[in-house]
Amino acid sequence: MATVLSLSGSPSATSRTARLLRHLDARLTAQGHHVVPLDVRTLPAAALLGADFSHPAIVRAKALVEQADGLVVGTPVYKAAYSGLLKSLLDLLPQYALAGKTVLPLATGGSTAHVLAIDYALRPVLSSMGASHIVQGWFTLDKDITVEQDGGVSVAAGAAEALEQVVDQFSAALGHPTVLAAAS
Repeated sequence: MATVLSLSGSPSATSRTARLLRHLDARLTAQGHHVVPLDVRTLPAAALLGADFSHPAIVRAKALVEQADGLVVGTPVYKAAYSGLLKSLLDLLPQYALAGKTVLPLATGGSTAHVLAIDYALRPVLSSMGASHIVQGWFTLDKDITVEQDGGVSVAAGAAEALEQVVDQFSAALGHPTVLAAAS
């Protein structure tokens, strides 16, 4: 069983990005992984913006990254790039914090014009931090994510199928076979 850090870079408390990640966390959990969610927006703003490397919340976030076998990194796309909130945390991590890690980059946004943000903005940063394997990422349109009354999400059929494939590829890259019957 691999430990997966599910990292949301959305600043919004009602974030579709974070909800989508929690939805995908359930699939990874059903496949036998231990998933630890972390919403960067819950970290103290003063510590993030002031680069307080010794703040207990930042030290804990660094420890979560260090302990993880893999990371799912989710972000909304703003101005053709990943969120500034996510960048503020990545900037506080050691240069090679992702060395030996498998990473799944995910992004959400309102327009297909931002679909390349994963490959041109996020992937290079993850690579520069030493990620040993960055699996194929996925961009999901906001309109394909529906927030249910219970707070969960449903994903439009085509997008759901594609997300399941990239999550399963990530799971396999972690070295554990997927259990599709349990995860469906």
